Amino acid sequence: MSTSPTRRAWLSQGVAAAATLCGLPAALAQSYPSRPIRLIVPFNAGGATDIVARVIGEKLSPRLGQPVLVDNRGGAGGILGTDAVAKAQPDGYTFVLSLTTSLLINQFLYTKLPYHPQKDLALVTQIALAPVTLLVHPSLPVKTGPELLQYVARHKGKLSYGSYGVGSYAHLGGAYMSQSQDADMAHAAYKGEAPMLQDLIGGQIQLAFASALGAKPHIDAGRLKVIGVTGEQRMAVLPSAPTLAEQGLNDEVYRVVGWVGMAAPAKTPPELVQRMAAEVRAVCALPEVRDRIVAMGFLPVANTPEQFAAAYQRDLPIWERLVKITGARLD
Repeated sequence: MSTSPTRRAWLSQGVAAAATLCGLPAALAQSYPSRPIRLIVPFNAGGATDIVARVIGEKLSPRLGQPVLVDNRGGAGGILGTDAVAKAQPDGYTFVLSLTTSLLINQFLYTKLPYHPQKDLALVTQIALAPVTLLVHPSLPVKTGPELLQYVARHKGKLSYGSYGVGSYAHLGGAYMSQSQDADMAHAAYKGEAPMLQDLIGGQIQLAFASALGAKPHIDAGRLKVIGVTGEQRMAVLPSAPTLAEQGLNDEVYRVVGWVGMAAPAKTPPELVQRMAAEVRAVCALPEVRDRIVAMGFLPVANTPEQFAAAYQRDLPIWERLVKITGARLD
């Protein structure tokens, strides 16, 4: 059915009026987006963050009427890609999809950071929470969190824990456990989770925090033993693994979790930030997208910019204290 000139004019006026009310220029409101959108992932292709970005980008493209191009810019713990977004034009065509590390923790970890997360980025949506598993080598005679804490305390200076990088939760959580139990555990930092898990399987290290995506095949095969998971709720992919909090480990370190989130350059028009947040929420509500996110061990959230900001400010002092307690610093 064709639309009459009068009706087209009326519709155009309506869009213009709505745009004016929300403070966005009418021309921009009607034309956005008019070209491809870049979604920068500050990590190499193939990881969980990259998978989430591609799943969401694929569904966003038809909704926005423009390609959503996933751009992997790995390096320096997520700093390079995140900095590229912080310095990009704030026009609604560049976003970053990253982890707590580059969007929050790095500001406390690095003595020199080329961007300031709270000043140079606008939070769009917290896509999913990212709890992790606490794993031990099967030879350790422990089954629960309290038993593990007692074990590491009794074997002071004799155990090692692994991490997939300095400043990662695996590092900070392991360092906190060692310090809180006066266990003097050695820290083994790896370039990625896969080599860390291989050494844990081989017995070169005795325990580590790791993603469900990386750990589940080894747990199912009996190569690794899962003690519990961080956060406030169990993972759907590991329903029999209790949270550490359930087991009495109520320290905020074991209750706080990382997350996957999206941000834009700081001066991006708020209306475009809200538009993108709404589109991502709609995409994450799709059963096939939700199922993919859950299968990776994540807990879907997809909240509003305001809700993301509130969660960010709630988590920020915990991560700041954790970095200070462990003494982790990078140049």
